[in-house]
Amino acid sequence: MAGLHKRNGTWHLRMRVPRRYLDVAGRSEIHRSLRTDSERRARELLPAAEAQILRDLEVMRALTPEMSDTVDQLAAASHIAANEGFLYRPVAELVTAPLDELLNRFAAVERHGGDPTVAKAVLGGVEQTGLRLSQFAAADEQLAAFDNRFKNPNQMRVWRNAKIRAASNLRAALDGADILVEDIDHAVALRHRAWWKRRVAAEGLAIESANKEFANLAGMLRRYYENIARPNPPEPYRRVSLRDRHNDENRKLEISTDWIVEKWFAPGAFDNLNAEARDILLISIETGCRQSEIHDLPPEAIVLDAAIPHILVANSDGAHRREIKNTASKRKVPLVGVALAAARRNPNGFPRYRGKGGYSGNVNGRLRTSGLFPSPEHTIGGLRHSWESRMEAFRVSETEKGHMMGHSIKKIRGRPVYGDDVTLEKRHEIAQQLSLPVPDHLA
Repeated sequence: MAGLHKRNGTWHLRMRVPRRYLDVAGRSEIHRSLRTDSERRARELLPAAEAQILRDLEVMRALTPEMSDTVDQLAAASHIAANEGFLYRPVAELVTAPLDELLNRFAAVERHGGDPTVAKAVLGGVEQTGLRLSQFAAADEQLAAFDNRFKNPNQMRVWRNAKIRAASNLRAALDGADILVEDIDHAVALRHRAWWKRRVAAEGLAIESANKEFANLAGMLRRYYENIARPNPPEPYRRVSLRDRHNDENRKLEISTDWIVEKWFAPGAFDNLNAEARDILLISIETGCRQSEIHDLPPEAIVLDAAIPHILVANSDGAHRREIKNTASKRKVPLVGVALAAARRNPNGFPRYRGKGGYSGNVNGRLRTSGLFPSPEHTIGGLRHSWESRMEAFRVSETEKGHMMGHSIKKIRGRPVYGDDVTLEKRHEIAQQLSLPVPDHLA
């Protein structure tokens, strides 16, 4: 377990090296500056810094000879090289590299006292070939470490399982063959698609699941080829997808405003929900936010003492690390009506659900048991569409709707975006127009 100590006015992490990493670390204790003089900020940064050190130690351990049969060394070498500011390149390529690059790489090795693990990674000492499908998901996690740096443990679990499932299903489509990653060509991708067609027809599975899997494998292959700097890399999953003219559009059904006011705002309607679950739901009614954008809020993202109370949807690190869906999702969301009342009851957020899965499933089940959905097909996910329809009814412009919803304005306009965002004041004005009466028992 890491601890804190202050040195020359700056807080540092100090942790004992776990026994399994002593050989690769070459020391029994690690110190790392957290680059802050604030103890509160240092405590927020500590868990992520400790986790990063453990990941780095695991990568270094992966490059030891005794681990070569079980861990993808190329992904480990790439991780170490990236930490030193270099793209991993095999030694055969480095012999023709510019002199300045070679000198910089040797300088990096020298900074680490000639550490053979760093030298192997920075100077291209790992054989590139040999990564097999069974190793692909683990290697991809290393390659995507930077992109995933804001994901909390639950988000990482979901991300990791999708990659493991994609690689596993591809092997199943190939009758269990553990082929080399570089042998995944368009013919292999077409076999994968045919395998999914049979499953969709026989088991009634959603074609969206197949298309997500094809996209996952395309992303994994892109990262792999970027990592080995392969020119003109193949794109075996390009234009590989499933379409079904008999398939209805999978759109979540809206919860009407009348239903919300008459059924959900009735006294006792939410008696079978705990207080946090109820208040997350109330905030989603008056903001149109995704459930995860609400229940994963870190305390500092709930701003109640401003002229316009609001929540900040953004990536965050530290003790309450979380990743939002995409760049367009970053936004300030004004709080009005039952959402403002709910936020005031939970000024530090929702620790029962923060960073965990299962909120939507649990609440959907309880509301369905209580007869609080218009039909069996409705879910709380429909609230986001309800919010958009309420804006349409008030003739809110497409651009303003996009900003309120966290949608890409570039896609909405079909061209590059110029000018400022919609101000918080304007967002608040729109939200107030749409706000519903607040019942006394939910105030």
